[in-house]
Amino acid sequence: MLLTSGRIVKITFTEQSGAKSAMSKISERLKHIEDKIQSACERSGRDREEVRLAVVVKPAALEDIKQILQCGICDLAENNAQRLKEFSEYVNELLSKSRSTKMPSRVNWHMIGRLHRNKLASILPAASLIHSVDTLRVAEDVNSCAAKQNRCAYVLIQVNASRQPQKYGVPIAAVTHLVEQLNTLENLRLAGLMTMAPLTRDKNAIRRCFARTRDLLTEIRRKKIADADFAHLSMGMSSDYEIAVEEGATILRLGSAIFAGS
Repeated sequence: MLLTSGRIVKITFTEQSGAKSAMSKISERLKHIEDKIQSACERSGRDREEVRLAVVVKPAALEDIKQILQCGICDLAENNAQRLKEFSEYVNELLSKSRSTKMPSRVNWHMIGRLHRNKLASILPAASLIHSVDTLRVAEDVNSCAAKQNRCAYVLIQVNASRQPQKYGVPIAAVTHLVEQLNTLENLRLAGLMTMAPLTRDKNAIRRCFARTRDLLTEIRRKKIADADFAHLSMGMSSDYEIAVEEGATILRLGSAIFAGS
């Protein structure tokens, strides 16, 4: 199984001295997000269990991460290799000592940042899923490192579906060929596609970006170019996750919507 099952299990609120504690602020934001995800699923005729929330911990303190886990979240994301290593070690130790039934038994870590060859050895043991493979060279580096560690690395292909030259990612027209190339790498498993929408208030432009990526994944699956693991769409961040859900996202990457002002 690629990712262990899990979502927000229970949202709780606490009051301290007449003011909301940091815990209650975070849990309230999570509850608000959960309600919006549920509504977006209902609007698009989807099952809520199809969508995973990966909490981006880049802006978080260690205590914030502990509070996120106490809300039942089991998917965490980081874009920096060193922080991924440090945070994953902290979480593993925390979970090993915890007797709380609210916390998950384990956590799926998502690496969402740029990949550097000299950091891969520390990323692979921690990351359940790598979101940012965008060239054959990067994929070969991941495959080689995974082979040395006797493991399989699950990855997403990052797609530049917005067609903005400043964004990383594979052009839409080149994705199918890259999938075919990556299928030959023995220690790599393709799990789907990732994209980022343009930073704009134009919801139609955002929707078109997500729809292009969904249609591309559907086409690759229809042609059976990839195997059954090729099923995930990592799309949607704090500003556009509702649209992403409506357009088929299976993984959302949210940080600032949860931690802002904590």
